Amino acid sequence: MVLIAVFGVALLIAVLVSGLAARSVLSTSLLFLVAGALVGDGAFGLIHITADSPIVSVTADLALFAVLFTDGMHVSFPSLRGAWRNPARALGLGMPLAFVGMALITHFLAGLDWTTSFLVGAVLAPTDPVFASAIVGRKEVPARLRQLLNVESGINDGLALPVVLVLIATAGPTSDAAEASLSKIALELVGGLALGIVLPLVVNGLVRFRLLGAEPKLQPLLPLAAGVILYATCHLTHANPYLAAFSAGAVLASVSPESRHAFEPLGEALAELSKFAALLVFGALLTPRLFGDLSAGGYVAVVLAIVLVRPASLLLSLIGTRFDRREKLAAAWFGPKGFASVVYGLLVLQSGIPQGQEAYTLIAVCIAFSIAAHSSTDVPVARLFDVEDLVGIPDDDDDDEHKRKRTVVAAEPAARMEEDGNART
Repeated sequence: MVLIAVFGVALLIAVLVSGLAARSVLSTSLLFLVAGALVGDGAFGLIHITADSPIVSVTADLALFAVLFTDGMHVSFPSLRGAWRNPARALGLGMPLAFVGMALITHFLAGLDWTTSFLVGAVLAPTDPVFASAIVGRKEVPARLRQLLNVESGINDGLALPVVLVLIATAGPTSDAAEASLSKIALELVGGLALGIVLPLVVNGLVRFRLLGAEPKLQPLLPLAAGVILYATCHLTHANPYLAAFSAGAVLASVSPESRHAFEPLGEALAELSKFAALLVFGALLTPRLFGDLSAGGYVAVVLAIVLVRPASLLLSLIGTRFDRREKLAAAWFGPKGFASVVYGLLVLQSGIPQGQEAYTLIAVCIAFSIAAHSSTDVPVARLFDVEDLVGIPDDDDDDEHKRKRTVVAAEPAARMEEDGNART
């Protein structure tokens, strides 16, 4: 109940300061992270949460499923046909470069073995623009830049997951166990992908059945019902729920655009709530002891991951594109270690691999530093594009101008009718 009360207070404060946060360096995401750290064992000790606590795994599991489902619904295949080249560069070249670069600095600076180092690289490869909302949520920012960051972050979570699971199995204590785990992982991934494709098609077929149909006010609940069924089915059949969530969202958005548009406001709200809850729980795990366990080389690796690895990899992938210098630098900087990295990091810790604790410590510190750095610099960088207003919220001058234009447009037909009458007379 203390955790629920803290979440409610943090949510209230986040809503009250969201307008100010949209125009300053304040961050609602960082607010939940700090709130969790303050009430955890690292500060006031009001709640006692460890990485193996049930609430950690349940919250992370539900939150990542919700995030991947909504991310998948942003990746409509028809809409990508005309603008796939830039995201493809970021995913096909930039993401592998970041993955390898992070593995190299982790091995040589943090002293982890090669398998665990590549595992850290895979966990930290996904990005999440929720920590850079002023960049992806403003209409004045060039559309191609917003699309690049949104599509990249929407797809790289799903791409990194199989690599993370395979590397966790490979990093196990014996090769026999790793081989058995690899076959099991492959079966789970195939099962999740199959469920994620079939279930949305079945739901879409039911909606289009002549005797059935959704009432408009209940239409947003249709994708939600499909998501709930999918989540339960995956856990009952041991199929991978994360790959199923992402593929289901993408398929549903492609075959039923009307469902996507109806569900978008509700889906975004649910995804935000789940992210905030997971960040609060994750913050409770950030104790002074955790930061003290990371070596000096580990801190150097964390800083290089944020200021060098991501920027350099994306800049290389964007060579030859039509992005101008300012857009390339903004895209390169905003590669925050996303929410998926939080969940994948917990998977590493709970896997019991030999260097899992060391890997999780580096991952957790990197995520915390990334949230602080990127969520507090999105507004200043956005201002380089002359961004002043939130999307869909015009200021008073714009509203007055809109009313003036509407009055002029409405008056023009009447004026023309009067002129025609005079001409006839």
